[in-house]
This record gives sequence, C-alpha cells and structure tokens, in this order.
Amino acid sequence: MAPQVKVLDLHSNIKVMSNNEVAVPEEIIMNKIYLVRDQKIMLDRDLAELYGVLTGNLNKAVKRNIKRFPKDFMFQLTKEEFENLKFQFGTSSWGGTRNLPYAFTEQGVAMLSGILSSDRAINVNIQIMRIFTRARQLLTANLSVKLEIDEIKKKLQNQDKNIELVFSYLDELIEKQENPQPRRQIGYKRQNEK
Repeated sequence: MAPQVKVLDLHSNIKVMSNNEVAVPEEIIMNKIYLVRDQKIMLDRDLAELYGVLTGNLNKAVKRNIKRFPKDFMFQLTKEEFENLKFQFGTSSWGGTRNLPYAFTEQGVAMLSGILSSDRAINVNIQIMRIFTRARQLLTANLSVKLEIDEIKKKLQNQDKNIELVFSYLDELIEKQENPQPRRQIGYKRQNEK
C-alpha cells in the first residue's frame, strides 16, 4: 500500500507522508537559495515556510540563541540587497515585510538544526544540507572542468602560433620556388667563363 501524501501548502508543494516525514521537492529548496555577498544564502521567510513555523517565531528562536549565529552564519540584508532580490525575480512585493529579512549562510542553516527541534524542521534541515553539499560538489566539478578547458585553450593557442609559423615558412618556400634566384656556381672557372 502506497503511503498517503498530504499537501501542506499548495504554494510550496511541501508534502507530509503518512509516517509524518516531510518531503520537499529539491527544486523548491534550490529555488530558495540565493547568491548575496558572494555567498549562498537562504532567507528567514523561506526557511520558516519550509520548517512550518512563522518567520517571527524563527527569528525569535535565533535571537534567543544569538551567540550561535556570528556574522558569517547570519546577517540582515540591506535595503539595496533586498530590492535587488525582488527585482531579480520580478516580484513586486514580498508580502509587506516590515523588517529587512535575515539571510542564513550554509553554516547558519546548519546551526538552525540545533535550535529547532521539531521532526519537520530536522527532516527539512537534512534535505537542505544535502542540497548545499550537492551544490558545492557541482561547483567543484564545474571548476575542475573550467580549469581543464583553460588548459586546452592554452595548448590550442600555442598550437595556433606553431601553425602560423609553419605557414609562414611554407609561404617563404613557395615564394622561393616561384621566384628562383640564379645560383652562383661553385668551383673552378674555365678560361672562357667570366
């Protein structure tokens, strides 16, 4: 018998299985990871939605445990960063937020697992950490491919230079064949030759 699935939130497609395990499609989580200040981050509102808590409650739990969240784990977006995010995704309004959202880096998301203890939060956090790990692996693989491509480009550039040199030598040889210069004979001259 297949496990029963109950859709919790039509907007996010978060599903709860009959055994109370939470299943969030990977695309949903991946679409909630943004690049801000050259860091992959997730916003407090998105994390709260995934964990099934109110954003205010998530932020209160963080503030009660603020020592666990140094600036490289969590920071508040500037107004400009927040506007750029809204503009980037073509969203005119993100629900009338009164305060600028908090951004959690990968380490900050990992630290959230220590302060949110519901089964749903634990399951979703495990999914998020796996996706961050997979994204890092893809980035590493892409970097090695990029380095290999750069190396091939360098080799091709060197080969281009060598090919140009070969063609210039061939041009010189062809020119010498088309315009031969009379050769001076070597050896003894006969008396009637000058």
